[in-house]
Amino acid sequence: MTASAELDAVVERYHRAAGEFVRGNVGPYKAVWSQRDDVTVANPFGPARRGWTQVAETMERASSLYRDGEVVGFENVAKYVTPELAYIVEIERLRAKIRGGEEVVSVVLRTTSVLRPEDGTWKVMHRHADPITTAQAPGIGSAEIDPPAWRAPSEQGHPPRRTLRAPA
Repeated sequence: MTASAELDAVVERYHRAAGEFVRGNVGPYKAVWSQRDDVTVANPFGPARRGWTQVAETMERASSLYRDGEVVGFENVAKYVTPELAYIVEIERLRAKIRGGEEVVSVVLRTTSVLRPEDGTWKVMHRHADPITTAQAPGIGSAEIDPPAWRAPSEQGHPPRRTLRAPA
């Protein structure tokens, strides 16, 4: 099997694991990740983290903020594969209840994942995800880091939005 075909199989597992992740089950998601000290993650719920211990804690926290979720789909923007390293850029679409909210909201994320072969299979070694999926005006404040819909209702001061996006 070619490196590209092997990667495609792992990305399919990664996508299925994302479906479990938004239901609050982080186990399958962690299984597709490298557990080495050079792994990194940057997600919309907090700062970038490095090292398996910090990355695993970040994943557990992020997954615990979701419930009753489902993946709507993945749009592949780019994929690049060499025998030693690969990356995918995707737009992820999901629906879930977030941070204790009772309303199911749509989430659209721009993601980049970097993978490498370890022990005969591809493993995720880096992931960056953010809600910026449309063009942004230049300048400070062009991207909202903590959209109100991601905050608990008591933190918001108003009802959550239905779609999570950075403001235009």
